Amino acid sequence: MPRIKIYQEDNIASPSLRVWQAFSANPASLISLWVVLFLLLLIGFGPFLAPFAPEAQQAHTILMPPSWDIDGHVEHFFGTDDLGRDIFSRILHGVRLTFGMSLLIVTAALGAGFLIGAISGMMKGIKSSILGHLLDALMSIPSLLMAILVVAIIGPGLFNVFWAVGIAMTPQFIRAIHQAVHEELQKEYVTAARLDGANNWQIFWFVIMPNVWDVVIVQTTLAISAAILDIAALGFLNLGAQAPSAEWGSMVLQALDNLLIAPWTVTIPGAAILFSVLSINLVGDGLRSALAAIRN
Repeated sequence: MPRIKIYQEDNIASPSLRVWQAFSANPASLISLWVVLFLLLLIGFGPFLAPFAPEAQQAHTILMPPSWDIDGHVEHFFGTDDLGRDIFSRILHGVRLTFGMSLLIVTAALGAGFLIGAISGMMKGIKSSILGHLLDALMSIPSLLMAILVVAIIGPGLFNVFWAVGIAMTPQFIRAIHQAVHEELQKEYVTAARLDGANNWQIFWFVIMPNVWDVVIVQTTLAISAAILDIAALGFLNLGAQAPSAEWGSMVLQALDNLLIAPWTVTIPGAAILFSVLSINLVGDGLRSALAAIRN
């Protein structure tokens, strides 16, 4: 027998559930989230799923077109390059070098940026003003240009890309967190908490941060797409991953000479960069819209 409800009770969803409901209402953002989750799986399992080694050369399959072409073969789904290397296998290995590297870089930049931005945001007076103007000056330099300057100093290479792009990404997090914390610090509920006897740590963590997490989440998603573009751009400029690396930007550079006779060698790694960046951006836009919806 079903339970009889005497009193009418409202089932109020939690904030996280309301964010998910608002986010999942956007089909493009939801599909992009599945794409991002798929890329995360490929970071761990992509090299095991690749049918060939990324540097394996086969002289009898040089510049073989993709499998959907009349001259293609299903064994090489995305075709091969001018050295007979399987592009599908190189794309799977490149997920770890491009997308995976971007996650590591953004995680490190977020840690450093959160620490510096939170401390500076809690400051007042001339120290906060000087730091704010300094961050404005750093933000005026595009992240790619700053990464190129760092690589020019420490030298090319995939390991140096981590430091170059990480240094370029950090000011964005510092600025976003500094501005968000500083704005929240001026509001009346912070003053009320201070009058109740809360110390600076309690005010920061329990009063200010619940209203700043959305800024951190959105900034992180957008920074991942920017990091992917910077890594690929450095690889394309031959300042990042070096040949015969399977990093996507480096793959485009290595295939430029064959653009007219074998366009798939350029378009396929370029499409991988495009879809990964587009998916991250759509997820970030969906999160921003969902967080704005529950606030209003």
